[in-house]
Amino acid sequence: MELTKSQRSYLRRLANPLKATVMLGRQGLTEQLLGKISQELEAHELIKLRLLEHKEQKDQLARTIVEEAGAALVAIVGNVVTLYRPNPELKERMIPLPQGDEEESL
Repeated sequence: MELTKSQRSYLRRLANPLKATVMLGRQGLTEQLLGKISQELEAHELIKLRLLEHKEQKDQLARTIVEEAGAALVAIVGNVVTLYRPNPELKERMIPLPQGDEEESL
């Protein structure tokens, strides 16, 4: 899923007050953790993931999580990764994205 610059900015603003709901620790990226990430994305659409360990690999971990969860990377700030995955049902979506600057996909 690709987000435009304005959509990423909008989602960063929405995510600012959120607390991290998923923590990646010593065991790394396990199937259980991917299941938890997917579950949180289904419930909230926009989540934060905190890296407690493996901080030096945060870019690679973020890419892997995005691929496995079918999500979009909103931002990496420090050791916190913000992810977005809209509900597949249009009627069920909680976060309407702005439709501006479609040509600037990131």
